[in-house]
Amino acid sequence: MTKAVFYHAGCPVCVSAEQQLLGLLSQDVQVDVVHLGEKPARIAEAEKAGVQSVPALVVDGQVLHINYGAALADLKA
Repeated sequence: MTKAVFYHAGCPVCVSAEQQLLGLLSQDVQVDVVHLGEKPARIAEAEKAGVQSVPALVVDGQVLHINYGAALADLKA
């Protein structure tokens, strides 16, 4: 089973991306949805994975930046 992490900040862009993108993924993909506004301790994890802005989907070490909702630096403030 493939594992993926969808990072977002809860903004309208992020919520829309979550609804649209995650519905397209195969049922074989296990997705961990992480709201960085509610779980700021995971921002470092997102940065280490290569995420620069949210919403972003990380699958097998590959980062897909979806639109541009917020920079990770903005979430640290």
